[in-house]
Amino acid sequence: MPAYHSVFLDEPNQQTIGNFALLPLRTRTRGPAQQLPAVPPAEEQTLTADSPSYDPLDEILSLFRANTFFRNFEIKGPADRVLIYGILYVSEILGKIKPGIARREAEKAVMNVALDSNFAIPGDAGFPLNQAYEAPADRNEAEVLRQYLMQVRQELARRLLDRVFADGSGVPSKWWLSFQKRKFMGKQL
Repeated sequence: MPAYHSVFLDEPNQQTIGNFALLPLRTRTRGPAQQLPAVPPAEEQTLTADSPSYDPLDEILSLFRANTFFRNFEIKGPADRVLIYGILYVSEILGKIKPGIARREAEKAVMNVALDSNFAIPGDAGFPLNQAYEAPADRNEAEVLRQYLMQVRQELARRLLDRVFADGSGVPSKWWLSFQKRKFMGKQL
């Protein structure tokens, strides 16, 4: 059974840096990403791919658990690279959420990782998938990519916390935490 690929592969007029797509996001965080229309918080976790507000972050969270089991992933385009980066990042921040931790402490731990601006981008020596990603052409492109990834990381952290603590009990979902130790493609950020 093949891994699930991005529905944004056929998106027209994708802006790319290197071969990483800068896709529109539905976010409250400032950054270079084009804004998508907002949705009410009650509908945020139930968006479908045909919704005009569906963005790559919704796709990352919906495909995370299924794609985590794959050790190989055929990259079909720039949108798949966004999906891969997002899945690796979700794995990283899930590791910060411990069983039985209160939402407040989990937010603090996860947002510290999300707000840290010292992370590797494609082309940096510490980036784990440099063989599949092209480096930005110059420093300006590298800075725009770093800002875009910061925007992705912050919004993804917020949305993941909403899903992990969705039942309202104040304890993280064991169904999400069961994926803490799984490594997508055997890699980690």
